[in-house]
Amino acid sequence: MRMTDEEYFRSCVAKERQLAHLLGHHQIEECYETAGTLWEGNHRLPHWSRDWAACGPLLAQHQVALAFGSDAHGAFVSAGHTTQHFADHPNPDRAMMLAVVKEVIRQLEHPSSRGRNNA
Repeated sequence: MRMTDEEYFRSCVAKERQLAHLLGHHQIEECYETAGTLWEGNHRLPHWSRDWAACGPLLAQHQVALAFGSDAHGAFVSAGHTTQHFADHPNPDRAMMLAVVKEVIRQLEHPSSRGRNNA
């Protein structure tokens, strides 16, 4: 079953919150007035899964390789060991950014598996 736009949006914010914690941000808040934007004190955290200006540096810093392909479920992008099908996202850009965020989370949670195939 496909997510609603609101569910998709909230899932992106949840992944950004998870990534922020792994990157060392611990006093994270989301204010009602700025729904979808995470804050640490008075500093806005990047929208890693929703903005290439934030995702690009993350991709470079963690050396995430992108590859494209298709299978029985349609076209997809692989970011390292993380795969996202385009059909599960509003557009291919969002699929790519979320794949990068999920891969960086995977690398940070399992540093010994970086560079190994976990399939």
